[in-house]
Amino acid sequence: MKVTVLGAAKEVGRSAFLIDTNNAKILLDYGVMLRRKEPLFPIHVKPKDIDAVVITHAHLDHSGFVPSLFLSKDITTYSTQPTLELSSLLIEDMIRISGFYLPFEYIDLIAMQKSSRSTSYREPFSLNDTTVVFHESGHVVGGSTVVVEYDNKRIFYTGDINTKGTKMMRAMDLDIGDIDLIITESTYAMEDHQPRKEAEKKLIDFANEVVERRGILFVPAFSVERAQEIACIFKEANFKHNIVMDGMALKVNKIISKHPDFLRDPKLFSDAIRKTEWVSGWKDRRRIVKEPCVVISPAGMLVGGAGVYYLQQIAQNERNGIAMVSYQGEGTPGKELLEKRVATIEGKVRKVTAEIQQFEFSGHSGRSDLFEMISQIKGNPKVLTVHGDGESCIKFAKDIHEKFGLEAYAPNTGETVTV
Repeated sequence: MKVTVLGAAKEVGRSAFLIDTNNAKILLDYGVMLRRKEPLFPIHVKPKDIDAVVITHAHLDHSGFVPSLFLSKDITTYSTQPTLELSSLLIEDMIRISGFYLPFEYIDLIAMQKSSRSTSYREPFSLNDTTVVFHESGHVVGGSTVVVEYDNKRIFYTGDINTKGTKMMRAMDLDIGDIDLIITESTYAMEDHQPRKEAEKKLIDFANEVVERRGILFVPAFSVERAQEIACIFKEANFKHNIVMDGMALKVNKIISKHPDFLRDPKLFSDAIRKTEWVSGWKDRRRIVKEPCVVISPAGMLVGGAGVYYLQQIAQNERNGIAMVSYQGEGTPGKELLEKRVATIEGKVRKVTAEIQQFEFSGHSGRSDLFEMISQIKGNPKVLTVHGDGESCIKFAKDIHEKFGLEAYAPNTGETVTV
């Protein structure tokens, strides 16, 4: 088998890997890298040369460019059902709000949906004598890792993983047998996260402090999984004050509610979502910012959505608080808020006087857990480190070789590796 790296080489974003087994050509993910000015896309592949697309999970850096393959040909797309529904939601929103050029339209998303097949974890499917199996990734609802097998050779692609899972997600499934090649994410390969229990306690303490001093706590959070995870944390802690949820997270709530089998604790999720007040429009938003409460709303990096309104309303009152619980990309308003304590309000950059705290609730595994994951994989696999910045990918590969004696390196975009 041959693996060609089409994206995510020494960078976080536009994940895409082409598997050529001689009998089948399978695309593992086909994402975009969203930036403030214009997105970056993976290396182009001709739809006529592809037999199938496998989507690991809904995030746009893994799913966002798939509709571009449906301009001239129907290709079967495989994913779990939640991944199909959530990726469709995110891609539709990207098309709707895009201020930049996208080489596809809504009709191409419809074509993608019509040609999609959903599959469950541990249910193998065949593509011209090549076998593909999804396993739980622990990252987001419906998220998967992928094992591709042909001619007694087996490739394991992690996509994005959280080995221990979260309040929402079960732990990653590592019962995958012998592997010849690992393609692993390296997002946080150089650091470990704050212990989750510690982060949860600090968030609850901060929320109580803000609300009890008659302030509003604003929690900008990714709409897929992070917003719901934060709601579950508040519910499990028996948080007494009013919690409000707004934006695309509400549509995500409805999708997740249809798929309880993909959750670690469906009852906790259901109870948490019922406990939150769902915002139905601007009348609600204007009322909400007048009373002490917790507001959970996308966008996680404050690049748009209802979250921008809440930030502008609460930013210049020191009684209020902002809990940053999502990754903040370089050049985003969220990153500027964290580093410079400023925000654009009424068209001007202003100092934010609301109290800002950052909490680590990453959906990705940190350094120690990534090493633990690799240690549990059977066989003597070659390792490709991807989906991290250049330094992380290169250093992670070196550390894997030193720690386990495995052949490991960080590939370049366009590079082909033979298994």
